[in-house]
This record gives sequence, C-alpha cells and structure tokens, in this order.
Amino acid sequence: MSEDERLSGIQTPTALSGAGILDDITEWLRWYSVYPDEHCAPTYALWLAHTHASVAFYVSPRIIFSSPEPGSGKTRDLELGALLAHNPRLTISASTAAIYRRISAALEDELLPPTFFYDEVDAIFGRGASPQSEDLRALLNAGYKRGATVDRCEGDAKNMKVREFPVFAPAALAGLAGNMPATITTRAVTIHKRKRAPGEKVHPFRERDAETEAKTMREDLAEWIGSVTDQLATARPEMPHGVEDRPAEVWEALLAIADAAGGHWPETARAACRHFVLDTEPAEQSLGVQLLADCRTIIGRRDRATTEELILELRKIDESPWGDMHGKQIDARRLAQMLKPYRVRSKTIKLPGGGTAKGYIVDGEGGFSDSWRRYLPSNPSIGVTSVTAVTSQVSTVTDKSEVTDDA
Repeated sequence: MSEDERLSGIQTPTALSGAGILDDITEWLRWYSVYPDEHCAPTYALWLAHTHASVAFYVSPRIIFSSPEPGSGKTRDLELGALLAHNPRLTISASTAAIYRRISAALEDELLPPTFFYDEVDAIFGRGASPQSEDLRALLNAGYKRGATVDRCEGDAKNMKVREFPVFAPAALAGLAGNMPATITTRAVTIHKRKRAPGEKVHPFRERDAETEAKTMREDLAEWIGSVTDQLATARPEMPHGVEDRPAEVWEALLAIADAAGGHWPETARAACRHFVLDTEPAEQSLGVQLLADCRTIIGRRDRATTEELILELRKIDESPWGDMHGKQIDARRLAQMLKPYRVRSKTIKLPGGGTAKGYIVDGEGGFSDSWRRYLPSNPSIGVTSVTAVTSQVSTVTDKSEVTDDA
C-alpha cells in the first residue's frame, strides 16, 4: 500500500467512531513499526486511548517494549506513542523528584496526569539496587493506582514542611529484556520486540510527517474518549475465562475502551488479552518459583523425596542455575534457605529399609503441596523423569508417623 492509498483510507472526522479511530491508529502503528504478532498493535492503540481518560480507571496499566538486542524498534514505538498519547513526556534519565513535580504541575492545569515514556530503562534497573533505580521502581509501582501519593519534605531546616505529591500517571517503558523488576512487569502488558527480518519493511519515519499524520488522530481520539469517559468510569468489562486477579486489573481499562468502541474491538481486545495472559510463557520466573517447579517435576507423583535426591536431580537439569550458582552448586543448606520463604521445610523421613534421611514431603505441614498450589499452574500430568539410586530408597507410604520435623 502506498502512502497516498493509506491516507485516503482514513475516515473523515465526521464519520469517525471509536472503532474507526482505533482502526486508524492500529494501521498507523503498523505502518511505522513491525510487531511480533497481530495482537500487539491493537493493544498499544487501546493503551494510548486510555491515557486520554486515565482518571476514569482505578489503575493505569504499564506497557513495556523489550527486546534481547538493541535496534529492535522499541524507541520508535515510544516515539509513535508520544504523538498520540495525552500530554506525553518522553524521557531517558529524569529523576523521580522531577517526575512527580511534573505530575503535580499538570494536575494544577487539568484533570489528567501526563503520560510518561521511559526509554532505556535497562540502563537504570540493570545496575542493581541503587537509590535511583529503587526510587523509579517505587514510583512506577505506586503510580499504577489512582490516588497514589508520596510525601516529601520541602523548604530549609527552619521551615521544613511535608508536601503530598500525586504519582498516578500512565507510563510506557522500553529496554533490553531481563532487567525489568517483576513488580513492574506484573503490572504491565509486555510486547517482546525482535529485529526486523530481511523481508520485513516499515515506512521511513520522519518526525514532522508523522506528527502531521498523528495530529488529527490524536484530536479525534481525545474527543471520542471524552464523550465516553463517564461510561468508562462505571464499566465492568467481562474478562476472558481464566483471567483474574492482577492480570484482570491490568486489562480492565483496555477492555472497557474496546467495549465502548464497538465493532470488532470487544473480540479483538479479548483475543489479545487471552494471548498476553494465557497463551504467552511467563516473563521471568523468580528463582524461588523455578525451584518449586523443578522440585515438583523431580518428585512427580510420589509423596516425598530425600534432600540428597533433590540436590542431585536439580544439578542435572539442563539450562538451570542449580549447577552453577555464583560458582557453586546448590547444596542442602541453599536448598533449605530458598524453600523456607515458601514455608517448605526439610524433615526426617523414614526409608523402606528402616533407616531415616533428611528430606521433603508433599502433603502436610511444611510440605510442598501448598506452595505448589499457590505459586505454580495447575499440576500437569507429571511423572518422574529421572530416577537415581536414592529415589528407590524413599518410601511411598503416607503414614505421618514416618515423618518427623527437624530439630
């Protein structure tokens, strides 16, 4: 499609509906950026729409653009979004103090907070726990919910006063994969960008041309959203089956906007929701959750396993961290330390031959079953994938008298 053909297909302002506006924005995003699947551009269009009515919602979901390597189009997506969002602020290394002062200043002039586009956030969060990264993480986490504030002291030592700063504001982030805190990713829709393949082409981006193209769409979007804001504030969109808790919270604003737009958008948005929430592999599991999952695989359908067996089998798992944890293999002490926060504790268990050994049980106090139920997906059809000499020594009986707590 030529540029003239594309522009001629955009509807006139008098004919625009919510669905038409979102369609135009989706097409425009795809004109300048390549996305990994069909769900990404519509989701981004819905997210940009929500910035024009963010105070109508209890939460403002974050949207993240990540990639394994630079040059995958993440910055371009932020630039495109900044041309369509409400009161955009594109930033790389602004201090958190500057950010919440910007929010306060914006709210003094209008009801809506600005929209922040953070680029190269991997450079901040990749440094580890620094005051700057922790402040930004706390701001992004707190600013996810409407009404959130932070208290800061202002003035000199003699006239010090506490001022309450609002921090609720939409935020889009871009950075290299692997450096984003889980407390942020669980509050976000993450689009995993890739470098364009040789046959994938995009239209050359010239900011002045793109700004001219986006102006009418942005104005129409703001006008339409303004006309349905009251409807959005009271909306309770139906979630796809299986989407609940935090993911439902993240998607509520996007689905509400899709329902208000009508046309194909209610189904398009729910298909995207199912894709990002139910059909996509979880971003990065914490080491603790990965350990719980690997222990479940090793134990299989049995009711217990010795500590020695778990350690030996964990070390054998390919592409796992257990064989090299900062130069050391996982041992009994480290295993116990990592499982303790999940209330899983080692016990003395009886073996078939009459002896005893340190190990872990599945059911009962201190067993795995509760943590597996809370932190892992429904128990799959699992079986023991490897059996060691130690495995055969473990009793499969469930007599609780054969298990004693460690002293």
